Amino acid sequence: MAAGTTPFGAHWDWNRYEQFTPFLRKIAGSATYHELSWCDIEREQGKPDWSAVDRVAERSRSLGITLHLKIRTGVCWATGGTAQHVRGQANKTESAMPRDLGTYKSFVDSLVRRYAPYGVREYAVENEVNAPQYWAGSPADYTTLVTAAAEAIRAADPQARVVDSGISSVAYGWGVADRLLRAGQEAEAVRAYNAYFQRRIGTRGKQIPAVSTPADLRAALTVPQNARNLEYLAATEKLLDEKVVDVRQVHFYEHWSAVPDLLGYLSAETPAGTPVAAWEVGQFWRDGDADAASRSAEMVKAVAQLAAGGLREVIWLPLAYNPDNRQGSEVRYGLLDPDGKERTAGQMLAGLAALAQGATAEPVSDKGLAGAAFRKGTDTALVVWATGNPVAVPAAAGLTSGTLGAAAAGSGPVQVTDTPVVLTAKRPPADMLSGIRQGG
Repeated sequence: MAAGTTPFGAHWDWNRYEQFTPFLRKIAGSATYHELSWCDIEREQGKPDWSAVDRVAERSRSLGITLHLKIRTGVCWATGGTAQHVRGQANKTESAMPRDLGTYKSFVDSLVRRYAPYGVREYAVENEVNAPQYWAGSPADYTTLVTAAAEAIRAADPQARVVDSGISSVAYGWGVADRLLRAGQEAEAVRAYNAYFQRRIGTRGKQIPAVSTPADLRAALTVPQNARNLEYLAATEKLLDEKVVDVRQVHFYEHWSAVPDLLGYLSAETPAGTPVAAWEVGQFWRDGDADAASRSAEMVKAVAQLAAGGLREVIWLPLAYNPDNRQGSEVRYGLLDPDGKERTAGQMLAGLAALAQGATAEPVSDKGLAGAAFRKGTDTALVVWATGNPVAVPAAAGLTSGTLGAAAAGSGPVQVTDTPVVLTAKRPPADMLSGIRQGG
């Protein structure tokens, strides 16, 4: 990472900005995104109101947090038709194709020129277009829209990067399973499916069914929404292959144990050298009953693996639990309480952000440990956990151990369990691991 930057950030509700500011200052150097709609900004043709986005850009800059923008069309005079999906207190709708691409490109041009001075350099076109509640068009329509937006973005700011819509976490799970099936790895495909969707099976009826055989999996792939998911993944990957899009955007809300399968998919299906960033990472768990400590540990394992796997940004969503959400429960786990008070998860993410600031990240998978190594000059911080039995880490000169988010660190021997710990030393990761023995 560049000096002063960290991959670990968050996405938050700007209506609660003041409550969140103390925590947000702890993750300065990270990135976030803000979603806007052409139809919201320009409710009357020719009379745009940028004031809400201006406030977001100004406040992000004052926090030292890089802002990305997600550009949606919405449904209004600019697109014609009537919205079929209205969601949430903000009455968000799906997006539709603009009536006139020239007018759309002019809007995008104005937007990019306005926010480039704030340091905005990445622009995603739409959001989760695989979902009908977000996109009313076809894959061909989406390709046309992205191509037009990309031309306008690059013309307005040659330094800007075009980002895909961010295909949903669920759709990526179907991509993982389908790729393995097509490769003839049928048993592996079934295993990966069940690992990826372990907290989703049965939550969407026939869309995410119980699967025990390759035949079950193939049958599930014929469900219309699942077929649509794969269709939009393919459209996104074609845009990446043709370099219409510069950055691949990942959304991931599943169990941390599915991260290696996701990374395998991304490595196989993303052009070499293409930056990959996770603009949305979270913990989907309907009626989740685990305690704060275990949910925080799961968060660390997910985000650490993603960063170590080469994703240059890992943005947690939501920053804070919103008790007024439409589910009526905390389906996606927050780092903070609704009033901004830090939870254990928030303390741990802030600790990760500090360790990773200006550092390179690489995976750790040796001596019964898994996790990430963050290297900055001669300093190394290992964020690791045991993959099986506890792992004994003997005392060594210059080696300290501690807990993420805690100020105290010790220099004696430590037993690493399935709870992540931090090991620091002025040595390369391999040297730090060389004295470790497996077993309790």
